[in-house]
Amino acid sequence: MSNAFYGKFERRDGGEGLKGQSTHYCPGCGHGLIHKYLAEAITELGLQDRTITISPVGCSVMMYQYMDTGNSQAAHGRAPAVGIGHKTANPNSIVVSYQGDGDLASIGIAELMQATQTGLPMTFVFVNNAIYGMTGGQMAPTTLTGQPTATTPTGRTRLAGEPLKVAETIAQLDGPVYVERVALFDSKQRVRAKKAIRKALKVQADNKGLGFVEVLSECALHWKVTPLEAQEWVKEKMLPIFPLGVKKDIDVEPWFDLGEPSYDPAEVAGKIGVATEPKEKFSGTFPSHIDEFDVSVKFAGSGGDGAQTVATLMTKTAINEGFDSTNIPCYGPESRGGTSYADVHIATEEVLSPACSEPHVLVVFNQESLQKFGPTVQKGGTVIYDTAVIAELPDMDDSIKMIGVPYTTIADGLGKRMVKNVVALGALQAATKIFPKESFAAAIEEAVKARPALLKLNMDALTSGIEACEAAME
Repeated sequence: MSNAFYGKFERRDGGEGLKGQSTHYCPGCGHGLIHKYLAEAITELGLQDRTITISPVGCSVMMYQYMDTGNSQAAHGRAPAVGIGHKTANPNSIVVSYQGDGDLASIGIAELMQATQTGLPMTFVFVNNAIYGMTGGQMAPTTLTGQPTATTPTGRTRLAGEPLKVAETIAQLDGPVYVERVALFDSKQRVRAKKAIRKALKVQADNKGLGFVEVLSECALHWKVTPLEAQEWVKEKMLPIFPLGVKKDIDVEPWFDLGEPSYDPAEVAGKIGVATEPKEKFSGTFPSHIDEFDVSVKFAGSGGDGAQTVATLMTKTAINEGFDSTNIPCYGPESRGGTSYADVHIATEEVLSPACSEPHVLVVFNQESLQKFGPTVQKGGTVIYDTAVIAELPDMDDSIKMIGVPYTTIADGLGKRMVKNVVALGALQAATKIFPKESFAAAIEEAVKARPALLKLNMDALTSGIEACEAAME
């Protein structure tokens, strides 16, 4: 057995003896052979210690149980994107994206096209069995016309489109240097399959570019035939639609050399122009009076109200104070009206989920946002709203504090309506004491340092929001 295989497969059932040497694949499935050829090629080329195999959702989902290499699990269809991350973070790695037809050619087609067009030295092994294997035999992008599946019980029709010829499509792109389709139905084809996988690895190891191998594989279970009949089905039915052979093979000079990556935070920050000196902190503790570990704040309004900008200021304030913080904006069509919102989390250690489905604090700029998000605020939470715009309050739990501040009127009085979001930020500070005023002032100063003329206006807006909120709570 190849060194790139584990000597024993740690099956979930804890199988010993023969069971400890068998995979989870169905009898007659081609995955086992493809794994064997991949492992042998990795070993023969001396790449085991450099290789990272990536298996997303699908029949190959437990590939890490068999391959004694680095392994990453990717979300459905996202293996190419994960592969780019590995390759650019560690240019010396050998990245293998191992995907089935439902994964690669359906949900992952966008990632596939963009990743292969880059031409980064990576290896793609595409297992085409013309059906969704793991999820129950539904139609795949490569399902043949007339082929029965769980979702096309009378056969795929033209209404569902023609089978997608992936290898031919990839070969037309400028990025890949080597593309071939192979099969497994007899010993001659298996020898070719191993050679193709080895070559796809070699062009990557030589830094020449990207190799893509499509393997026509049997799925006896969902084709509802015997393993021997499945081999014949590939030969008789699949080959006329998916002809074997090399689709692209160009000889190029090695090109990929990013150099060794730096993991020194100061060096990386210097290269991208990010300051590394610690920020002055004005808050000694986490705002645990709101939540012990994770505080969530939602800002919502119409496009142009500044919800996104003020959410960024809130996030930067929290980071400057030494806490983990995330900001997830949601624009959608709201740049033309409607509700635009942003979710902010602030955590003692690490934000685990960036969305704020039940915020502790809601800062709203229009009536629609209050009606939509007001009922989602946690019991005991706080809602801060613009009384210059919002006239009607929804039914809310009695434990929720409702604080009205005329952001728009105050901003108009300062001569610039656009700073109403900073007025709202001041109101947030006064209402929640989430951080001291100085914390927000420092974030604002940093944000407008390229336009110092705006500093006084924004500081006046922050102070005015604080004072107006304090007056409203008296």
